[in-house]
This record gives sequence, structure tokens and C-alpha cells, in this order.
Amino acid sequence: MFEKFENFMNKYLMPIAHKVDRQRHLAAIKSSMVATTPFMIIGSFFAIIPALPNMIGEGNPVSQFIISNADLLDLPVTLSIGFLSIYVTMMIAYYLGNHYKLFIPGCITLATFAFLFVSVNTVEGGISISNFGSKGLFAAMLVGMVAVELYRICKEHNLTIRMPEGVPDFVSRSFELIPTTIIVGGTFILIRYFSIQLFGELPPQILTKVLAPLVGSMDNPWALLFLNFWICLIFFFGIHSSVFGPITRPIMATFIAENIAAMQAGEAIPHFYTAGSSSAFFGFTGAGITIGMVIACLLSKSERYRKIGQVSLFPSLFGINEPILFGGPIILNPIMFIPFVFGGAIIGTLPMFMMDWGLVAKPIFDPPYVGVFLEGFLTNGDFMSIVANLIQLILTVALYWPFFKIMERQELGQEEEKINQKKIFSKDEQDILGELDLDF
Repeated sequence: MFEKFENFMNKYLMPIAHKVDRQRHLAAIKSSMVATTPFMIIGSFFAIIPALPNMIGEGNPVSQFIISNADLLDLPVTLSIGFLSIYVTMMIAYYLGNHYKLFIPGCITLATFAFLFVSVNTVEGGISISNFGSKGLFAAMLVGMVAVELYRICKEHNLTIRMPEGVPDFVSRSFELIPTTIIVGGTFILIRYFSIQLFGELPPQILTKVLAPLVGSMDNPWALLFLNFWICLIFFFGIHSSVFGPITRPIMATFIAENIAAMQAGEAIPHFYTAGSSSAFFGFTGAGITIGMVIACLLSKSERYRKIGQVSLFPSLFGINEPILFGGPIILNPIMFIPFVFGGAIIGTLPMFMMDWGLVAKPIFDPPYVGVFLEGFLTNGDFMSIVANLIQLILTVALYWPFFKIMERQELGQEEEKINQKKIFSKDEQDILGELDLDF
């Protein structure tokens, strides 16, 4: 049964997953979202600082400094999360342009130029930057890709200005971009015009409404459980979960930005699905919550499994579970299918259910990976996150233990067989020889 299922996965699903992972536009989206991680960390960190006076009281020098410099401390949030779409546009242009071997400064400036055309909203006295943050994220991805594709088409069809030999390279490249800039600018001016005329809104608002069902579905823990099941399933067959990155990363970035905005406005935190919460809970000790297998190995009677457990323990505390995945092994091991795929998905999603039920606070911070328990606490500052991780720890040990014992019995039998093979005489023969006096 398992062999037929494995053959099915290898024949149909794995080729699709590999193609998705290598697809240039999706790869550019995935890489660009990863590249914005420092901005998300800095922005969410500074968003927490204004809340400190409420925690420690206002009658101290630290709180007074925060209160008197509120505008200054809010600036990193605005320039990071508030300009997230600008940075994503630039990064997509960089990665996609690099794939096509185009002039990278040209790709970045053209894409940013195009995004500003469709996202800038004029208000009395200036322009609004409301579309530069998470609201414009999906438009930024689309615009970045289209702008670079237009540049590539112009390059392939020689729609450029060629300068004479001897002109410095930076000068010739600048003139080369003039026709392309006109084409890209004209294209996005028309897009802006027709969007306003036909729908009365700019493209970022239109795309947000169109994609609302997809984005909103991730606010349902049951939908997230289904997604996590598929992540564990393809991971079990050796396909990294990053293939889902082009879909999940933008949603996570949108949600953490909206959570931070809600916190600053004193409103209820709306979302539980962010990069920080996913890493701290679904990725608790690694995909599949494999710490249960590690602990089982440490307590094993088998010398090989004890060594595997010792090697795997410390990396697992920082979410690195490759030693146990391939050393156990867990990957492609039929015995481990149920605990890794079903158990990993259910136990990994349980804290998200707890957030949805109001038992655990929703995340407001995407911390860098600092290890188990602490990372979960840092996402929301709620000690119930540590309790949620403890529940996960107990459940994963209980789940992996009976399946591991099956593997252990097989391993102990093989170890005993190897020991017996090293002996020249059988046990009965050794007993007879022991009774003989062979001294001369």
C-alpha cells in the first residue's frame, strides 16, 4: 500500500513540486520575501517599544524617553513595514532581472517607477503612502514581474538606443533604457487610468479584493491545518516546504503588518498566521515536530539510536531537524509516516487553534530564531506560548514513542545478529570449550 502511494507521489506530485520550485517568477517572489525579513524584524521590534510605558509604568526615565520621542521611535516602523511593498518590488526586480541577465539597476528603477505609478494616491497637500505597506504587497509582486518582463522584451527586440563605440558603459546603459522607460511608464499609466475609470480604485485595492478569499482563508485554523498537512506530506518525500513560499510568505507578511498596525491603534490583534508563529509552533524543533523522535532515540536500548539522538538534540532545539530526519530515518520511512505527516500537522497547528480560541495571544513580532520556547514567547509576549510548546512536547513524545519502538525492535534484532556473526563458535560450542582443559 505504502509503496503504491510512494510511486504515485514520485510520478505525479514530485515533478510538479520541482517545477514550481524552479519557476523563475515564483522563485523571485519567494526570494524577495525572504530578503525582507530584516525589515520585518526591525519594524516589529520598534512597534513594541511604545507599549513599554504601559508595562513598566510612566514614572521612570526609560518610559519618559519613549513618550517624548514617540515620533522618532515610530519612524523605523513606517520606513520598514510601512514601505514593505516598495522593497518587495525592488527585490523581485533584482532576482528576476538576475535570472534574465539584465542590467540590474535598470530593472530595479523601472519596477519601482512602475509601482509608484499604480500605487501613489494623491491627497490634499501631497501623496498618501497607504499603498506602500502591506496593502500594496500583491500589486508590488505583480508590477515587479511585469516591469522586468517588459524590459526583457524590449531588450530581445532591440528597442533600445545604441551609443557609439567608446562611450562609457554607464552612459550607454542609461541611454539604452530610454525607450524601455517610455514603454514601461506608458503601460502603467494606462493601467492606472483604466483602473480608476472602470473600477474607481487603484490596482492595489482591486487586487486586495480579488485575493481576499485566499488571504482570508488563512485566518481559519482548519484551512491552516490542511496546508500544514500538505507541507508535512511533501517534506516526508524529500521536497522542502519552501515550494509553498510564494503563496504563504506574502500572506504572512500582510498579516504581521496588519497585526502591528492594530496594536499601534489599540485594536484587537486580528491574525494568528505569521512567519514568527509558524516558525515557533508549526516549526517547533523542526517540521513534523520531531523532538519526540529525538527523545525516544536518547532513551533507546539501541546504541545506534542513542548516538543519533545525541547528535540530533542540540540542532533540534534550534529548529534544525535534518540529523533526525535522515539519521532515523524519518524521510521515506513507512513506520514514521503517521507521526510525521499527520502528527506533525495536527500538533504543529494546535497552538494556532489555541490562538483562535483566545487561549494564547496572537503574534505581534517576527523574532529571529532564538530556540524553542523563547521564540514562541517573543512572538506575542504571552507566557501561554510556553505552555503551548510544552503541550506540543508532551504530545509529540507520546505520538512518536510507539512507532519508534517498532523500529527499535528491528534495530536491536539486527545488532544482535551482527554480534552473533562475529562469533566463531555457537553458544553451545563455547560452553563445551569452556569445560575442557586445553592447557599443555
